[in-house]
Amino acid sequence: MKKRQHLGVLRLGLELQIIIWLSIWVAFPQQAAGLRPIREKARTWSDEWLFGRKQVSEAGRFSAWNITGTYRGNWKFLDSLNNSSKFQDFQKSNGNSVVELVAVPTKITGVHYVQGVVVFHDVFDNEQNLGGAQISLEGVYIWPFRQLRLVANSGKESDSGQDENNLLSNPYHLLGIFSSQVFQESTRDRILQRKISPRNEMDKHCNIELAAQISRVASSDNNGDKSYYHMDGLMESPGVGDDGDCFSPMLLNATSLNVEVYYNKAVNYTLMVTFVSFLQVLLLIRQMEHGNTQSGAAKVSIVMIGHQAIMDAYLCLLHLTAGILVESLFNAFATAAFFKFVVFSIFEMRYLLAIWKATRPSNSGEGWETMRRELSFLYSRFYGILLGGILIMYELHNYMRPILLLMYSFWIPQIVTNVIRDSRKPLHPYYILGMTATRLAIPLYVFGCPHNFMRVEPSKAWCVSVCTFMGLQAVVLLLQHYFGSRCFVPRQMLPEKYNYHRRFNQDVSRNTDCVICMTAINLRQRTSDFMVTPCEHLFHTGCLQRWMDIKMECPTCRRSLPPA
Repeated sequence: MKKRQHLGVLRLGLELQIIIWLSIWVAFPQQAAGLRPIREKARTWSDEWLFGRKQVSEAGRFSAWNITGTYRGNWKFLDSLNNSSKFQDFQKSNGNSVVELVAVPTKITGVHYVQGVVVFHDVFDNEQNLGGAQISLEGVYIWPFRQLRLVANSGKESDSGQDENNLLSNPYHLLGIFSSQVFQESTRDRILQRKISPRNEMDKHCNIELAAQISRVASSDNNGDKSYYHMDGLMESPGVGDDGDCFSPMLLNATSLNVEVYYNKAVNYTLMVTFVSFLQVLLLIRQMEHGNTQSGAAKVSIVMIGHQAIMDAYLCLLHLTAGILVESLFNAFATAAFFKFVVFSIFEMRYLLAIWKATRPSNSGEGWETMRRELSFLYSRFYGILLGGILIMYELHNYMRPILLLMYSFWIPQIVTNVIRDSRKPLHPYYILGMTATRLAIPLYVFGCPHNFMRVEPSKAWCVSVCTFMGLQAVVLLLQHYFGSRCFVPRQMLPEKYNYHRRFNQDVSRNTDCVICMTAINLRQRTSDFMVTPCEHLFHTGCLQRWMDIKMECPTCRRSLPPA
């Protein structure tokens, strides 16, 4: 009995020694040569997002959170305004911010090495109208205490351009840069901002310190973007030596974004563009069937079709550029670009050629060389306008929204053509309504969706303006379709129009048979039942109207006929 008790005591003592030694080993980790990542090989953003979160363990109170990612939030000064006199350009008291972090484990247990970039929007308010600042930081994340400590000794000489390029190469920032290039600011403006930015002086005189606490946030707390972590921090900027603070302390809070949700938004957008392009193909086929004759194609404005073809060419180039810029989304954007390419290069260009051929005189007797020369001139004008429009939009980048309104005035050439030629039902109503709705899909998403992946600021007033503008054009076209092309034009402004139901001299001997239906015409009926051409030939009203939908020439003598 005593021997068993003695063995139990020895066993307990051995277990106690093991526990004590394990505690000492955990409490006093091995010495590290420095805060170096375990893996020297740099990981891409795809590796960080797809595989980096696998090391996050939910078990235990002190699980190692991987805080790599993009954080979006806001900043504000502790005081109402910046009280520092060193950099008085900090006039605004709050604004939006985006934080990029890359955290990798080190040889020191419980410590992650962190590199980051903080982008402050709406910081400066000076005569150059600078919008923001970007600061590179590095430091450590002590994950057992959820503490993040970052510093940026900007006074030292360092080339951080390569680090910033690596940090800003994730899809969230790449698509943000792409959308800002297209919808917000130009490259020239950004270069000018770098040259005259107060950050150049800040680099010489400021040390920047950021202390933040990391906490987990439930995904349901965010609207639109699912989040994992929340950062609450204080940023200070003590000057070098006795220069004083560069700017007053500011509070910084941001919430991480789930890049998978961001990917899904981009993919859903490309699916929407693909579906819209497919609908536009169906509408174009319906319109081409509606005006499949020479007379029907001649009624359609070649400027209107060319305008829409140029718009689709621009959209094809934009989506293809976005796919090249963001490699992980290349397939999605390339699919949307391909469908836009099909719309403008196959269907719209084919319809453009049909209209051009219908408007040329059929009996001109010109040879193939003349036709080829005119055709090459048509193509050169189309692609010249396409390239010239790109240059104009680049130079007038600050007026992009008025330019977009101008681009969405593609129905106006058809309205003017209807009034001048007095065309009768040139466009199918389904084509008018369908094209109006599908053309509005992309601008309404970009400027109307509050959680769009391009992160363009929504503008309800602009969306209402473009919808109203497009709606008015569609209404005018429908009025012309059902009530006549000149129904809204005052009679005093209308040119003289040939009257097919005019009175004629019945004493003159003429053929009273309709050569279209080969039946006799009863001249005793109302004048609205038959029509008289300028060449004094008689036809039934319905017969001649159906004939003029095919050819605008007299069925008897082949002379050109004026619009009915």
